[in-house]
Amino acid sequence: MEQMLQRYLTVFLKLSLFALVFGMVLKPISLLANPIQLKLVFLGNTDDEDYDGSLVFKHYVEAHSQGQIKVVIFPGGQLCGNASECIQGVQAGVIEIFMTTLGGFSHFFPEIQVLDLPYLFSNDAIVEEVYSGPFVSELRTAIIQRTGLRLMTMTNTGGWRNFATTNRAIRSPGDLKGLKIRTINSEIHVRFVKLLQASPTPIAWPELYTSLATGVVQGSKNGITDIVGMKFHEHVKHLLFDKHTYMSALWLMNQSRFIKLSGSHRKIINDGFAALRSVTTALPKRRRIDAIQEFRKAGGAIYIPSPEEKQQFVAAAKPLREWYQKKYGQKWLLSLDKAIAMAEKKRESLN
Repeated sequence: MEQMLQRYLTVFLKLSLFALVFGMVLKPISLLANPIQLKLVFLGNTDDEDYDGSLVFKHYVEAHSQGQIKVVIFPGGQLCGNASECIQGVQAGVIEIFMTTLGGFSHFFPEIQVLDLPYLFSNDAIVEEVYSGPFVSELRTAIIQRTGLRLMTMTNTGGWRNFATTNRAIRSPGDLKGLKIRTINSEIHVRFVKLLQASPTPIAWPELYTSLATGVVQGSKNGITDIVGMKFHEHVKHLLFDKHTYMSALWLMNQSRFIKLSGSHRKIINDGFAALRSVTTALPKRRRIDAIQEFRKAGGAIYIPSPEEKQQFVAAAKPLREWYQKKYGQKWLLSLDKAIAMAEKKRESLN
């Protein structure tokens, strides 16, 4: 009797141990079967740094969540046709993450145009310092309150905007007089071109190549990597490397969706965006080298203005600051000025 009881106890313990181990194995399998899915959308193509950053984000999040979060990337407007549609999709919860430019987001948060004021930033290091500091935290809070969207990070998409022209070299603001210059459909960009006595002509991105080829416009405001990537350099032969605006990217996520995630998952996503940011701010600098070589190889001429020449453009653009302040107040101007001053002071301390 005692031996039977002992055998029964041994079998029971083995079955209990098996059930425990099986349960531990089954739990992660069930989690993997129903992962949290995040749809990440951007309107560029797979040649853009936005795609490289998205891939880094995807692999980081999926690996560190052990497959509990799955990121699905949709480039090229597969889920929505323009920035407004995509942003509304994020607000509705149909899309989890979307990357937009300042122009695309200005219809939802017009004050964001403060970052498109010309000649704000002296170089990449200053922008990157500002975009990793308290200014972005302040902006994040305001955007959440206004739109229900969470600003996850700010990066670069395409480098810096420069004046690119087909048949006239630009050395001073007066050289732009009378030229039709393509702009994005943004009031601040249109006003800037008008201040330089050129004719701003908003044209959709897919139509720009043909517009340059046929003379509908004689120039544009683009980064060198976009000019070469879209083969605009087949018609654009002059580039004024004035770096008048930094081509910022805002990565947005639905705030309600974000806060419903567990604390550990929120940390993984934030860390994933930090990895994305490092890639998307570095790649345009590397690609700029090849783009410059390709542009020159095709017969293009690049001119870097002297400090005195650039100051002429800065002076011509000055009324834009007054326009912005009159329309949107001082709050974001003062906040950005403070952030830039702090960044410059920090950079100077390293010298």
